[in-house]
Amino acid sequence: MAKLTKKQKEAVSKVEKNKLYTLEEASALVKEITNVNFDASVDMAVRLGVDPRRANQMVRGVVTLPHGTGKDIKVLALVTPDKEEEARAAGADYAGLDEYLQKIKGGWTDIDVIITMPSVMGKIGPLGRVLGPRGLMPNPKTGTVTMDVAKAVKEVKAGKIDFRVDKTGIIHAGIAKVSFDASKIEDNAQELLQILLKLKPTAAKGTYIKSIYMSSTMSLGIEIDPKSIS
Repeated sequence: MAKLTKKQKEAVSKVEKNKLYTLEEASALVKEITNVNFDASVDMAVRLGVDPRRANQMVRGVVTLPHGTGKDIKVLALVTPDKEEEARAAGADYAGLDEYLQKIKGGWTDIDVIITMPSVMGKIGPLGRVLGPRGLMPNPKTGTVTMDVAKAVKEVKAGKIDFRVDKTGIIHAGIAKVSFDASKIEDNAQELLQILLKLKPTAAKGTYIKSIYMSSTMSLGIEIDPKSIS
């Protein structure tokens, strides 16, 4: 096992074992224990008391983070020619249709979000094997299949993210950068958690939010007290 550096030891010493932190405390502490030489992402991992194998317990949704993600989100708008200029004006990094469908078939996936129109989904469907595993398949439920392409592009660029529970019952989401003020990290985290509370399936029994962890790239996880979330 590799030895911890002086900075890593210092970071470990700041996180108390078996302590449940408030969201406010965790948002400040995650900045203190991050010692990488780049602007690390701040991530949340929320374990839910649901069975993702059951359709009536699937948790999926979108959240617009009040302070954005801090990331430069690359958006591809797969649209008809009459919508291309509208998409670019709204901030899309790429806009077009057939040429990009061909690029994706060839393995190109250097994008974070794809936004498209209902009339185009028939052409995108066959690319499911490429886009699905990468989380890039547009979906009406997340607002990425819409006639209002410009609005969708602007929302994604402003900090709208989509999430879904994985097969182990955990929601993973990048919510900020460690360079954010602690109050902004807290605001973004709170927004995500409030959306999750609203999405609680009626079929879910027992404790809904079982655990919450906040961490940054390569940092320790800070456990947050679910009872402190309201």
